[in-house]
Amino acid sequence: MAKEITYEEIVRNLKNRVYSPVYFLMGEEDYYIDRISDYIMDTVLSEVEKEFNLTVLYGADTDMAGVINAAKRYPMMSEHQVIVVKEAQGLKGMEDLVYYLQKPLLSTILVFCYKHGTLDRRKKITAEIEKAGVLFESKKLKDTQLPGFISSFLKRKKVEIEPKASEMIAEFVGTDLNRLAGELEKLIITLPPGATRITPEQIERNIGISKDYNNFELRSALIEKDVLKANRIVKYFNDNPKNNPLQLTLAVLFNFFSNLMLAYYAPEKTEQGIAAQLGLRSPWQSREYMAAMRRYKGIKVMQIIEAIRTCDAKSKGIDNSSMSDGDLLKELVYVILH
Repeated sequence: MAKEITYEEIVRNLKNRVYSPVYFLMGEEDYYIDRISDYIMDTVLSEVEKEFNLTVLYGADTDMAGVINAAKRYPMMSEHQVIVVKEAQGLKGMEDLVYYLQKPLLSTILVFCYKHGTLDRRKKITAEIEKAGVLFESKKLKDTQLPGFISSFLKRKKVEIEPKASEMIAEFVGTDLNRLAGELEKLIITLPPGATRITPEQIERNIGISKDYNNFELRSALIEKDVLKANRIVKYFNDNPKNNPLQLTLAVLFNFFSNLMLAYYAPEKTEQGIAAQLGLRSPWQSREYMAAMRRYKGIKVMQIIEAIRTCDAKSKGIDNSSMSDGDLLKELVYVILH
């Protein structure tokens, strides 16, 4: 199997004006597909050249024969023409692309935006795309990869972020990268003049997440077995249910304790060993898992995971007729800590 090309490699080649005749961008994560296609539309052609040489088609409104006919045209007063097929997952006659790929027009840059799915890699069309151009799969990031995405995004903007602030916004937004990028842009705009570092206080002021009462702090309290702090946060969540939905809290706790269970199987119980076992971007991210391993035995972690599942079921009305979300969380935290 050929080595998969990365987003960074594609962007680097585009910046160096090294173009491929075909870009097939597919996958569950819209963010990278949009970034690549937008960059091609914005930078390959000048504003004057775009008038005659930029074509945007939609999969539901055309078919592959129409796309190929457009791709076979020569550019007007330009070195290239750019054709972008949006919503390509709705395109009929996809297999007909194989014939064009065998001899693509090098002056055409043909971009397919195939979202919320992928081509079958066993079919001939994928092999032909890889031979003639770029086949890129945009995959959803895991929760553990979000801090890395946040740091990289801000680094390009020459802005830093404190680790706690990064965790806060990652847990608040989740893995929707377009929304996450939008929230980060807002934070950059609200930075005081001359400031280049995002802090938890800034997130609290501008996004509305409490820096002291959030899922990140609840998780930390449970890791430290700080009963008083954990119960204060639970009470705050109960008093502010709209901003602190139980399902989000359960997702954060389930993710952490599931990873903690995996950490017990790491060949090396070091920061580097646990980071490798869990696929963490940086070894420092494994410190919380190491701290939790000192306080929770494996059998207890298994019981906690089961308790989180039970709490989730009860929150959906299964075997529960009267307990509120606040009471369910209070019961769960008691089980975790005792």
